[in-house]
Amino acid sequence: MIAVRDSLGACERRLERGSHSIPTVAIVGASYTAGVGPGVSSLSWAAVLARTLRWNAVIYGVPGAGYVSTGDASLGPVSRMIGAEQLRGLDPALVIVQAGHDDGGVPSAVERGQVERAIDEIRAQAPHARIALLTVFTKPATTQWLDFYRTDRAIVTAARAADPSAIIMDPLTGRWKFAHFHGSGLHPTAAGDAQIARRVAAILRSQGIAAATRATTAPVTCQVSVGVGGTSADTRAVSRAALSREMGEQGVGDRARPLVVGEVGGGLDDGQPGTRDGAGGVSADRGGRGDVLRAG
Repeated sequence: MIAVRDSLGACERRLERGSHSIPTVAIVGASYTAGVGPGVSSLSWAAVLARTLRWNAVIYGVPGAGYVSTGDASLGPVSRMIGAEQLRGLDPALVIVQAGHDDGGVPSAVERGQVERAIDEIRAQAPHARIALLTVFTKPATTQWLDFYRTDRAIVTAARAADPSAIIMDPLTGRWKFAHFHGSGLHPTAAGDAQIARRVAAILRSQGIAAATRATTAPVTCQVSVGVGGTSADTRAVSRAALSREMGEQGVGDRARPLVVGEVGGGLDDGQPGTRDGAGGVSADRGGRGDVLRAG
């Protein structure tokens, strides 16, 4: 995964050379993590969460990726994405994986095996990190409930077996409510992403993972999103040719989209980031109590 590693590398090295006075969270995930919905990577739930926690963050989002599904440009599955983040050098305090929807219909035994593989990969690279899984998101009125529930149950079962201390956040069985595009689309609006971030932060807080106190050193976010734009001045795109070289004979296909990389220092640190919703207005989610399944 040369293109991704090169893109994240400089920013990650900056984190590794730092004082480590600020914890680091590493996040990998699918379209929600990439920022599909708002269409801006810095408005994804993952980026908003990093600002809420006031932690350093490395965020890698690939639409369509799952524990089995390889997603856009075949940059997944999750276990491969974890390898691209090079956790060993980062030494994160927390690793979050958001995946599941794109594995709907995968046989349960296959899904369980790939979830265990992903957790084993995290454990090998970051043995001291807490692990949190954010499971299946769906459309509010999906007709594939049975497939998604089977996938969700496979993820939860495998996580419990692989890491009894993992934090499992389950939007499907918890019936999470947040703003969707057009009211019934799969992806959230920016306001919906903010709601998800606040709910995740509340769950983490209930498990002893709290926001950092304000410090003189501003936190840094290193973010790679496939096919989703960024907002900072130093955001840049990795070309289709670079992805083609990376994928070799597989190529990137006609549907592949640009890889967008952003590095952001500092950011909102009041825990209630204002965001633009789908209609162009500004909103701030006040959040609520989250549902959490603690594996074990």
